[in-house]
Amino acid sequence: MTGTTRCLAAVLLVAGLGSATRAAQPNILFIFTDDQAPWALGASGNRLAKTPHMDRIAREGAYLPNAYTVTPVCSPSRASLMTSRYGTEVGITDWIHPRREAQLGLDPKLPVWPRQLHKAGYHTGLVGKWHLGRQDRQHPTRYGFDHFMGHREGGWSPVNPTLEKDGTNRKFEGLTADVLADEALGFIRSHVKSRGESPFLLCWHTRAPHARWLPVAPEDMAPYKGVDVPIPNPDFPNLDVARVKRMTREYLASVRSVDRNVGRMLKVLDELKLARTTIVIFSSDHGYNMGHNGIWHKGNGHWVLKPPPAARPNIPRGQRPNMYDNSIKVPTMIRWPGVIKPGTVVTQTVSNLDWFPTILAMAGVKTQPSWKLRGRDFTLLLKGRKPTDWDNTYYAQYSTHHQSHTHMRMISTGQWKLIRDFLNPSRDELYHLEQDPAEANNLVGSKDPKVRSVLGDLHRRLVARMKTTGDQVHEPR
Repeated sequence: MTGTTRCLAAVLLVAGLGSATRAAQPNILFIFTDDQAPWALGASGNRLAKTPHMDRIAREGAYLPNAYTVTPVCSPSRASLMTSRYGTEVGITDWIHPRREAQLGLDPKLPVWPRQLHKAGYHTGLVGKWHLGRQDRQHPTRYGFDHFMGHREGGWSPVNPTLEKDGTNRKFEGLTADVLADEALGFIRSHVKSRGESPFLLCWHTRAPHARWLPVAPEDMAPYKGVDVPIPNPDFPNLDVARVKRMTREYLASVRSVDRNVGRMLKVLDELKLARTTIVIFSSDHGYNMGHNGIWHKGNGHWVLKPPPAARPNIPRGQRPNMYDNSIKVPTMIRWPGVIKPGTVVTQTVSNLDWFPTILAMAGVKTQPSWKLRGRDFTLLLKGRKPTDWDNTYYAQYSTHHQSHTHMRMISTGQWKLIRDFLNPSRDELYHLEQDPAEANNLVGSKDPKVRSVLGDLHRRLVARMKTTGDQVHEPR
């Protein structure tokens, strides 16, 4: 073989390996809803939730009933999703207020997984909500996204929205759920037409079911119109039952607006013959309460009682900051054809910190120790393996500084759960989740020696987690 021939052969070999690598990289569709409760999903067993297309993802892939966020409100949850770090580590511990915190946002120098996928050859897009900074230096394209269409801030109208596209804000006609879905579908169709078999990452961050919930399409409201919907605890003292039922109808109709568009997306993946080569991930930024424990909303909950309890130090009247499971659990399903056995249920605890290493593992991209990721790659769990050393304990944090002022830190073993508010110690909570999954009986003041022992052990483990992440123990002011 001549030198020229050997050189040509080497080039062809490298090119062939590159093609094989690209062919092995799956497309990744990351559907991320806003404020969706873990109970607002048919796969959870709630027949009131009409979510056949979300349920299809669970049926054809894996359902993860013990998936959590580490902060139950928008911005810090999304920051943890992107960086695999806690909010205290990136300087975002509550939702970013568009006026009071106009300069605040995620540091674009931090490692984020969309950028790593972009470097690995993925065409990347974000459609929908960002809420990690409104300044140009915090624009989604600074974090590895080739394409952005949506809203940089947290909330906007469910109809006729003003959204950014191609770097310009303009008004779109129609229901926001459908406008965003149209853009997401357009991204995929355009990618297939212009880029062929190269892999794509599409993060479709919906607005719904964030309040306000209406209007929705008539077909989305149809299952709930005029229906006397059941609610979890109608006998809760002073609960505004009529209001909770009305909000439940509107909220579930908004969830259905997302599900209908998920159906459109799954249909297009089938039509374009992308279903076998596309990983579909479905999750949410945090959960939601609807009359549970007397509140509605998320981690910065509001009492829905007549009348609401009086104000307390640092807690205005009407407010109930919390870390209930309904706030911190998230509906999560993954379809990965050829890898995940249909109907798989992963019962181990995972969190939104885990998406960074897990998604990179799915794409065959290595992580680096210098990134200091807090999450774990859970692809082995998706493949049906059960590591004996998988720790189901999880730690979460939430410091509120808008409606209320708190420094809540939480640790849960799945059996017991401790929430400490280091700014307001009288708000500490301890729940025996096995016996009290509704978190209705706070045992923090119990004299039972067993309970006291559990509390002491959880407190030590909680403080250890705080020290590991550099989170200073806040003493009450």
